[in-house]
This record gives sequence, structure tokens and C-alpha cells, in this order.
Amino acid sequence: MDPIATASYGMFAATRRFEASAQRVATMGAPDAQVSYEKEAVEQISAKHQFKANLATIETAREMWDALLKIQERR
Repeated sequence: MDPIATASYGMFAATRRFEASAQRVATMGAPDAQVSYEKEAVEQISAKHQFKANLATIETAREMWDALLKIQERR
């Protein structure tokens, strides 16, 4: 399993969640819109944390890959 590919997809999914929530918030002024500002705020914060967690996974995988390459260079 490729952790970078998995985390990249997770970042994509988090971005989509955030954008969908932002679109719902943008319709709050419409007469037929039934949007909960509180629910959307939680959704956006959750998506932000999901994005950051996946980014941290990518950074860790990169650091591990760099460390592995350094070990290989010493041989």
C-alpha cells in the first residue's frame, strides 16, 4: 500500500468536503435553504483537520523515504 497515494486521496476528499460545506453556507440566504451554520462550521473544521492529518502522513512518509535513501547511500 502506498501511503502517499492514500494520503493524497484523503487530502482530495477533505478538500471536497470543505468545498461542499462552503457551497451550502453560500446558499444560507436563499429562502428555501435549510442550512445549519453550526453543523457546517463543524464540518469545515473537521475537513481542515482531515487535510492536515493526511498532509502529516505524506511528510512522514517522505522523511522515512529520505532516511532509507541515506542508509542505502552509506552501504
